[in-house]
Amino acid sequence: MDRTERFYRIELLIKSRGGVSFQALQDELEVSRATLKRDLQYLRDRMDAPIVYDRDDNVYRFAGAMPGAPAAGSAHQLPGVWFSEAEIHALLTLHRLISGLDAGGVLGRHLQPLLDKLHGMLGASDSESHELMRRVKIAAPARRAVPPRCFEVVGSALLKRQRIELAYFSRRRQDTTQRTVSPQRLIHYRNTWYLDAWCHTVQALRRFALDAVRSARALDQPAQDLPLDRVEAQLDGGYGIFSGKAEQWATLVFDRDAAQWVAQEEWHPAQKLTPQADGTLTMSLPFADATELAMDILRHGPRVKVLSPPSLVDQVARSLREAALHYADPGNHP
Repeated sequence: MDRTERFYRIELLIKSRGGVSFQALQDELEVSRATLKRDLQYLRDRMDAPIVYDRDDNVYRFAGAMPGAPAAGSAHQLPGVWFSEAEIHALLTLHRLISGLDAGGVLGRHLQPLLDKLHGMLGASDSESHELMRRVKIAAPARRAVPPRCFEVVGSALLKRQRIELAYFSRRRQDTTQRTVSPQRLIHYRNTWYLDAWCHTVQALRRFALDAVRSARALDQPAQDLPLDRVEAQLDGGYGIFSGKAEQWATLVFDRDAAQWVAQEEWHPAQKLTPQADGTLTMSLPFADATELAMDILRHGPRVKVLSPPSLVDQVARSLREAALHYADPGNHP
């Protein structure tokens, strides 16, 4: 632990605990008595820290703090301290979120030095830090993992503006093709990662699921840059992750039970929600490919009805009929 980090920890320990004994400070910082004395003297003389020794309780505290109460109200702050304790907690929570989104631990591994520094600035012991992290949980059901090496190649090429050669597996065609692409942006959506890129093989913008990339290799050629406005206009118009400009509008009606939840959800930035007098909710939204929209409709089961367009009505109705066939024959039940 360097000297600056010790200063942070001394101040934060005193603030969080109200008063700390010399021995407790020495144990937390793992330094000699002489070093701790020099640190305390430096904080008082050079940084105007109002640290005083309370002989009655045998602890160090901030001047004016009530015995037995944390000195959280102290206005003193070390010069150059960028984060308050609350901000550090927020950053640790953010790190937990990133770890939950992480592809094979790549982001977490690169951010680990920052996490270690934040733990040190927080002034907490290892056990307290671990307990804090346990209290933030990111649930990621149906997560589709991305090979770490693939993610690193793609992420590095995106930042360096390099072209990439991909071996890409198409689930729809059930084959693997070689693609040369210029990465434009990374998207994390529903527990997996996607790459929006200009595909030089087909001379068009395409969206690639990174969990379907069999291999990735950065090339020495510079990436072909496209305005992000163009990427967004061409790939973000449809519903969900399926790219394409919106070509149709769907109209859905949710019953009273579902309406109270759906009213708080954003299915599409351009959606229109209309509450009805009977408590139901009408939603209108654009889509290009109905695949994902139909899946989201089906998860609401009988609590939603598709009004239009007819093609979407037929698709959802057909899916429901086919699903019902699994339960029509009593002999199919285990």
